[in-house]
Amino acid sequence: MLKVSSKLAIPLEEIEMNAVRAQGAGGQNVNKVASAIHLRFDIAASSLPEEVKTRLLALGDQRISSDGVIVIKAQRFRTQEKNRTDALERLRELVASATRTRKKRVATKPTRASKERRLKQKTRRGQIKSMRGKVSDH
Repeated sequence: MLKVSSKLAIPLEEIEMNAVRAQGAGGQNVNKVASAIHLRFDIAASSLPEEVKTRLLALGDQRISSDGVIVIKAQRFRTQEKNRTDALERLRELVASATRTRKKRVATKPTRASKERRLKQKTRRGQIKSMRGKVSDH
């Protein structure tokens, strides 16, 4: 079980992980050892609550494909075990970000003092600009 929060956990059976060869520099080790982890998690087929599924699909994250599958490639570390835990942690963070609800914004009015400060600043700026004109000889 991948524990996302105190109330939410994802069974490891729903997460598909494959070991693949990593890309980039690393010489013989990279060419020989399949240390990178390719994680796939189907949002629609998961046991997540519908509300969380909807939020995840609405995130607009590039790791979420058009058919609703989260794809994470972890190749930061040299060992397969570290990359596996890194991929699971990144999945956990992504799902956790979808569980948080945003606080509703409370509309406020600017204070009288802030309005006066703004107008005073505008007047001062206008005076500075008006003094930039050509100087006459009279």
